[in-house]
Amino acid sequence: MTAVTELLSGYSAYFNNELNNFFPLPQGAEKKVVEAMRYSVMNGGKRLRPFLVAETAGLFGISRAQSLRTAVALEMLHSYSLVHDDLPAMDNDDLRRGKPTCHRQFDEATAILAGDGLLTYAFEILSDEKTFPDADIRCRLVNMLGNAAGAFNGMISGQMLDLYAEKIPCPKNPEQLIKNIEEMKTGRLIRFACEAGAVLGRAAAREFSALTEYARKIGVAFQIADDILDVEGDEKLMGKALQKDKNQGKVTFVTVYGLENAKKIAEELINSAKNILEIFGSKAGSLKDLADYVINRKN
Repeated sequence: MTAVTELLSGYSAYFNNELNNFFPLPQGAEKKVVEAMRYSVMNGGKRLRPFLVAETAGLFGISRAQSLRTAVALEMLHSYSLVHDDLPAMDNDDLRRGKPTCHRQFDEATAILAGDGLLTYAFEILSDEKTFPDADIRCRLVNMLGNAAGAFNGMISGQMLDLYAEKIPCPKNPEQLIKNIEEMKTGRLIRFACEAGAVLGRAAAREFSALTEYARKIGVAFQIADDILDVEGDEKLMGKALQKDKNQGKVTFVTVYGLENAKKIAEELINSAKNILEIFGSKAGSLKDLADYVINRKN
C-alpha cells in the first residue's frame, strides 16, 4: 500500500462505521426500501468523494467529525446516481463492486424508490443544523449540491449526454461532447466535494478557486481512468463487466483519442492539478498524492 491508499483506506473504515448509524430500520413493510438504500450505500466503494470533503476541509482546520455529515450527504447522492445508472433503462448492469446491483438484489421498483430515497435523504442530512452550526453555510452547501447534481450543467446533464452519445455513432464534435460528459457525469460531484470542504472552512476566494480547478482536472482524469480500465482493467478487481463502452458504441476519451493519447491527457491533467495546489504548501500533500492515485488505481 502507498501512503495515500493507506490514508484512504483508514478514512473509508472510519466513514463506513459512521455511515451505518444513518439507517435505522422502520418496523413496517416500508423497511424494504430502507434496506435497499442501506445495501446500495454500504456496498463497498473507495469513498473518494467523502475523503475529498474531509481532506479539503482539513486544509482549513476542520476536523473529520465536523465535515462528516457533509461527506455522508454527498455519498448518499452519489449512491443514488449509481442505483439509477445500473437500471435496465440506463446501463443495465447486473454487478456493482462485485455484488448484485440494487435492482437485481431487490427488484426494479424498489431500486427506483431506493435511489429516490437516497437523493432526498442527502438534502435532509445536509440541511440539518447538526451538519454545521451556521445556517448560511448549510444553505450554500444545499444550493451547491443541488446544482452539482442537477440538469443544468450538473450530473444529470452528463448522464443525458452519455445516453445521447450512445445513439450518435459519429457526433459532429466528439472532443467537446466527451469533455462535457466527463466533466459533468463524474467530475461534477468530485468538484462539489472539494468546494464543500472549502465552504466548511470559509476559504478565501483564491483558495476556493484553486480547489475548484483542482477538482475539475482530477474529475476528468478519474473518468478517463475509468474509460481506460474498461478496456484493459481486471474484471475481478473492477467487480463488474468490462468492455461495455465498446460494445455499446459509447463515445469515450479512449474511442476519440485512442488508448495511449487518453493516458497522456490524464497524466497532463493530474500534473496540472498538483501544480494548482502549491498555494497550500505542504498541507496539500495528501491531495497531491490522491491526484496520482486517480490515474494509477486498478479499480
